Amino acid sequence: MEDCIKIMATRFRKIRRLRGSRYCGWGQIGQHRQSGSRGGVGNAGKHKHLWIRTIIEEPDRFGHGSTNSHSMNVVNKWINVRDLNSLIQDESKKNSKGMYILDLNYLGYDKLLWGGQINGKFEVHIDKISENARQKVEKSGGEVGESSNEKHNAE
Repeated sequence: MEDCIKIMATRFRKIRRLRGSRYCGWGQIGQHRQSGSRGGVGNAGKHKHLWIRTIIEEPDRFGHGSTNSHSMNVVNKWINVRDLNSLIQDESKKNSKGMYILDLNYLGYDKLLWGGQINGKFEVHIDKISENARQKVEKSGGEVGESSNEKHNAE
């Protein structure tokens, strides 16, 4: 009998005191009705009045995962042929043919585009180049080769 749970007698419960009052301790006019008092049912209000709770308890609730690009050929940084002259810093970077040597991958560029006119002869090393840019470089007497980064990785 000692392990038995003692239950309060009904006659001592608070509700017995509140019987006969209009709202039985729940305030005035429908404050204990249906689900409006708790902000809705289920996931209601997660994007509105319960937003702070959503951020804390379920930070990944809304939004979407990372999406794959339709093209895996991503070009983050590019340069036009008109800008090649601005990359030349000193006369010492010339090959035996008198062409300026530019390793654009080493300088942080992903692709050479064909915008503008080219001034001078360049030996350009880059992984991606537009066909028109290749024609402009070769027409001015220059050469296009693969990047030295690839050569180092191959060795």
